[in-house]
Amino acid sequence: MHSVGRSWLLLTGFVLFYVVYLLFGALVFSSLERPAEDKLREDVEALKLEFLNHSCVNVAALERFLLKVLTANKYGVSVLKNASVVSNWDLASSMFFANTLVTTVGYGHTTPLSDAGKAFSILYALIGVPFTMLVLTACVQRIMHPLVLAPVGLLHRLGLRPRPATVVHFTLLLLLVVLCFFVAPAAVFRELEPSWSFLDGVYFCFISLCTIGLGDFVPGTQPRQKYRSLYQLSVMFYMFMGLMMMYLVLRTIHKMADLHGLTTFLQLPRCEDPELDEDQKPIVGDGQGAQAPSFRTEETSKPLEAASQPSYNTINTS
Repeated sequence: MHSVGRSWLLLTGFVLFYVVYLLFGALVFSSLERPAEDKLREDVEALKLEFLNHSCVNVAALERFLLKVLTANKYGVSVLKNASVVSNWDLASSMFFANTLVTTVGYGHTTPLSDAGKAFSILYALIGVPFTMLVLTACVQRIMHPLVLAPVGLLHRLGLRPRPATVVHFTLLLLLVVLCFFVAPAAVFRELEPSWSFLDGVYFCFISLCTIGLGDFVPGTQPRQKYRSLYQLSVMFYMFMGLMMMYLVLRTIHKMADLHGLTTFLQLPRCEDPELDEDQKPIVGDGQGAQAPSFRTEETSKPLEAASQPSYNTINTS
């Protein structure tokens, strides 16, 4: 029990430090970028008034105006009055930007204006990206047993052979992920984003959770949107949970490929290869003791006893 509590405490510390790191980034980005954004907004307003005061507009003046407007729009500053009320660098928006930076989603709807902000983005991502991967890996290692190993073992004890058991489990897991992280969020986005269709919501979920981040659909950017800060924080939580589940699905596919001999056929490393140290020892101890499968023991190649917990790589395929 002591090891279980210690491992969960360590994982909680990882997650809390991740949140603090995002908050720290938000504060720095907001302090660096908000003055630059305000200056750009003032320049756009002055340019707009100058353009309107011209009694006769020539082609050169029109092109200059459009160039300035498009450049400002690229940095999230619109010439439209209703679209420029809310800052793109308030605390919640800065935290949302920091989250897209360290998760490598990077929508590109808001980018640093100042040189200091660009330099800080490099340093922030240099530390934040690997740490985010570390936190996601630690979380996936903690949920592997209840969501992957235990269900496969249950199906095996119910009479299914190992390979059919893994196929049934993967089908159910994939269905759960699609429903909870694509279909349901898409329905929510359709209600909260007036210009989005259900397909747009599914498209956004897929582009985000695959870390493609094209930026053509970004939640929380509508003018005068209610509870914008809470909405952005909720999307951040959804993205973290979604990325964790996508990583879990990829790990499950790799384990299933091991069991079905696909990795051996393609001469690829196994998901739990004894020579791969990073897969042998959990980042945080799982605390499962004898119940969780160990991937680096002398008995790895021996048949399992009837009472032992099967895993993808330790089930006898006979």
